[in-house]
Amino acid sequence: MKRILILTSALVASASVAQAQDKQVNLLSWGGAYGNSHVQAYAKPFEAKTGIKVTVADADNPATPLKAQVEAGNVTTDVASVEYADAVRLCDEGLLETIDPAILAPAPDGAAAADDFIEGAVTDCFVGTDVYSMILAYDDSKFIDAKPAGPADFFDTAKFPGKRTMRKGAKFNLEYALLADGVAPDKVYEVLGTPEGVDQAFAKLDTIKNNVIWWEAGAQPPQLLADGEVSMAFAFNGRIFDAAQKEGKPFKIVWDGQIYEMEGWVIPKGAPHLEAAKEFVTFSTSPEPQARAAEFISYGPPRKSAAALVGNVEGTEVAMGPNLPTFADNMDGALASNLDFWVDHDAELQERFNAWLAAN
Repeated sequence: MKRILILTSALVASASVAQAQDKQVNLLSWGGAYGNSHVQAYAKPFEAKTGIKVTVADADNPATPLKAQVEAGNVTTDVASVEYADAVRLCDEGLLETIDPAILAPAPDGAAAADDFIEGAVTDCFVGTDVYSMILAYDDSKFIDAKPAGPADFFDTAKFPGKRTMRKGAKFNLEYALLADGVAPDKVYEVLGTPEGVDQAFAKLDTIKNNVIWWEAGAQPPQLLADGEVSMAFAFNGRIFDAAQKEGKPFKIVWDGQIYEMEGWVIPKGAPHLEAAKEFVTFSTSPEPQARAAEFISYGPPRKSAAALVGNVEGTEVAMGPNLPTFADNMDGALASNLDFWVDHDAELQERFNAWLAAN
């Protein structure tokens, strides 16, 4: 009888180990400072709390390999960080699992999670993790007298000489071109929704086309600034802030004309560890982890209750709040990226952008 009990205990222990090993989360992120915020604020604390291993892989834009995995029926990702418009498009194409808001952690005051997120941060297939923005950044050492102060200055190579760097794509650049051309933020998508408005945006881009180095990965703009290859960048605010704060680079951010959007988690159809993926989403979108993530990179948390929990920049005495896109003073002249517009027009405008870029 004793031998049977020992064998039974061994089998139970073996089964528990197998179950623990089977519970893991394969996370697809963006790398760099942003990816590090995911590791430090989400992955490591989640592992410590649950014992579930999180393996992190990086991509220039996780939406691209995620779509390929699902369509090929070879899904290795459990949770991915994607841009808002990509999440909606992938969801509409049936490539994502739905996420029940009921699994999300309530606010500290007991309010339902859905009521604690800013508008639009929770959809059928998406839960927001941060609010980021595309901003004008410049190397302060390159401009001694006049300093760039907004979109128009980015396009003014006579007053502010030097190469620029912009993301290689239509999104953000067309809006920024219209802002630089004098279109008010609240009229940008109305103008861009017309053939004449698209022509206007590309005409403005024409004025600096020969002075632009195009970037594809978020780590490139701060490196191009640091190497002196460009004097100004239109880039993710968090990447620029991270280089200035941690590496002491003389980079300045201009908030006027910022274009902000959300990123967040999605779970692909066929995720190999679905239940663990849901556990990870629940944990990482709780107020405390979201506030903690903002201390590693200057992207604002989309949970209202998380804002007051954000402390100093990690390892410093510098308050992070004023360096977030959502800080009140930084919202003057800001433009919210229009989700519906890009879901409807991304393919056609990207095709035109590619043709424009290839033309002499």
